[in-house]
Amino acid sequence: MKLKCLAAAFALAIAASGGALAQTKLKFAHVYETSEPYHTAALWAAAEIAKRTNNRYTVEVFPASQLGKESDINQGLTLGTVDMILTGQLFAGRNYGPISIGGAPFIFRDFNHWKKYSTSKLFDELSDGYQKASGGSKVVAITYYGERHVTANKAINKPEDMKGLKIRVPDAPLYTMFPRAVGANPTPIAFAEVYLALQNKTVDAQENPLPTIEAKKFYEVQTHIMLTGHITEALLTIIGAPLWAKLSDADKKIFTEVYREAAARATAEIVEAEKKLAVDFAKRGKTVVKVDRKPFIAAVQKYYKEGKQPDGNALPWPKDVYDKLQAIK
Repeated sequence: MKLKCLAAAFALAIAASGGALAQTKLKFAHVYETSEPYHTAALWAAAEIAKRTNNRYTVEVFPASQLGKESDINQGLTLGTVDMILTGQLFAGRNYGPISIGGAPFIFRDFNHWKKYSTSKLFDELSDGYQKASGGSKVVAITYYGERHVTANKAINKPEDMKGLKIRVPDAPLYTMFPRAVGANPTPIAFAEVYLALQNKTVDAQENPLPTIEAKKFYEVQTHIMLTGHITEALLTIIGAPLWAKLSDADKKIFTEVYREAAARATAEIVEAEKKLAVDFAKRGKTVVKVDRKPFIAAVQKYYKEGKQPDGNALPWPKDVYDKLQAIK
């Protein structure tokens, strides 16, 4: 009897102290398909978090806009209704403008330039700036998303061919910069609604990396893929301020390590997919156009020199940030 009483008292003591055996369930949200590397890497990370914290934390992953479009999940991070998200840099830029520079058109010379930026002191500085501006949300990893290319139902060989083209872009202001620079008509539409918008001809075109064009099946409703490579895009893994604040230093280290490993996994898969897909799309009867990128680059570069966007608004980063990024070798 005494042993039973002692056991019961011990169990109550652990429960009352919120003990190490307590389990915290977390929500991780993104807008990508379950077939994409971002989702499979997020699932791998969820399993690793559980394993490395002895199941003190369990992560449920909500893909394909289940918890809302990208602007919604960013807001959810602020409100505390979502614990962690995978999001574009330009959406994060709504909280802290300078971090959006990584998603600007023709800002990187090539993949290697982006890779060096992703591990640079500059990226760390921008991440710190975002954390302060967002009230404590922490950028823990960056994942390569791919080079964004234009798809349409006609060939585009030069900037003039895009004049008046109604092109879907994500609903973040800087995504309109490239289309406006070449005379197109950018139309923000939520990611989950793009296929239908193309099918119904609400828009004439869209732009995304090849792996996304494959995963979202945009090739079914577009005949031409133009290899403009106008944005070398990446996604940020962000832990919301409420969760980050309550994690112990040891757990912060675990979460950061796991999500950086997950980012490396997804990045490697996207790089491999990009190598194959241009050929694969051509085999499926799609017209893959290798454009001369120089005139497209020139159409955008003049705005960097002027420090403003085509709509007249100032660029959301100071000149020294641009200079530091370009100085990365």
